[in-house]
Amino acid sequence: MVDRFYFDWNATAPLRPQAAAALAQALAVAGNPSSVHAEGRAARRLVERAREQVAVLVGAEPGNVFFTSGGTEANMLALTPAIEAAQEKQPRDRLLLSAIEHSSVRTGGRFAAGMAEDVPVKPDGRIDLDALAGAVARAARPLVSLMLANNETGVVQPVAEAAAITHAAGGLIHVDAVQGPGRIACDIGALGADLLTISAHKLGGPKGVGALVRRADDIHFPVPLIRGGGQERGLRAGTENVAGIVGFGAAAAAAREAWLAETERMRTLRDALETGLKAITPQAVIFGEAAERLPNTTLFALEGMKAETAVIAFDLEGIAVSSGAACSSGKVQPSYVLAAMGVSPALTRGAVRVSLGWTTTEADIERFLAAWRKLATALSKGRSIAA
Repeated sequence: MVDRFYFDWNATAPLRPQAAAALAQALAVAGNPSSVHAEGRAARRLVERAREQVAVLVGAEPGNVFFTSGGTEANMLALTPAIEAAQEKQPRDRLLLSAIEHSSVRTGGRFAAGMAEDVPVKPDGRIDLDALAGAVARAARPLVSLMLANNETGVVQPVAEAAAITHAAGGLIHVDAVQGPGRIACDIGALGADLLTISAHKLGGPKGVGALVRRADDIHFPVPLIRGGGQERGLRAGTENVAGIVGFGAAAAAAREAWLAETERMRTLRDALETGLKAITPQAVIFGEAAERLPNTTLFALEGMKAETAVIAFDLEGIAVSSGAACSSGKVQPSYVLAAMGVSPALTRGAVRVSLGWTTTEADIERFLAAWRKLATALSKGRSIAA
């Protein structure tokens, strides 16, 4: 059997041991967190402890953390024209999205069709701040949605600068930050975000749980996402996923404790991977290479290579990589992110993403480079690289 090497951490991170242990313990707690008896209160304490852990991770108040079923649902909750901020009771009249947002944001959330507008990015993958300034100036009450770091390229966005532009125009800004915690600084105040989305499974928690975090309690959602029993302060009805939330909290605490050391370690490994990649195939293109990127992410392509065959070939070598976002029901599709950056369709079709995590080692990098050398050699000789 071929040994397996995991290089798809941006799609999902393996469950952290701390999260697995906390989740298992929470499964033994029988109470419903909305019940007033002792068992219910015990479950409620677990949920509120996790809320505190998630809040600390992003520099927020626990009362401003709302648990959801994941990042997609948190984005849907955030993207509504009905947001009320301070004394502002009128709805948002425009949704402004960077052209590289995650597909769950690009759907427009609860905004009506025609109310959303793309803001272009520059060739390095960062949002064009001048274009953003022009777009917010044309709207009376804009909501801007800008991701903290792109899930495909790893390019970190100038969120604080975008927030300043947005606020100067009287707008609000939502930040999809699911790729940030545990890899780069992710403080809602320092970013200037009004709303922040995070997801448990991206930082080593269980799948199926996430959170929307608001800057302060003067931001209101008069229309809940799910109506029912009034859980999560009326924003999301339904009995809380206690075990998942507890695992999320434990993963958040572990990520916060380790992120500085892990950031430097992953950056060193990523740089070694990219140096080796260029040594084997000098013609390889690393997207967003000149911009600040997540320390764990490399998106590269080789002209003439097809992403789907490369991903399969790597898999046959025991290496899990992806062709970009893992959100298309297993389909390999051309990247709209690279298209927005002005990358040619021929090169876009060959983009492969490699993303690292806390269990990645130097030996893993060496194994990846050995497999890449084999695949690149086959490609250069015109042989099938998935054979």
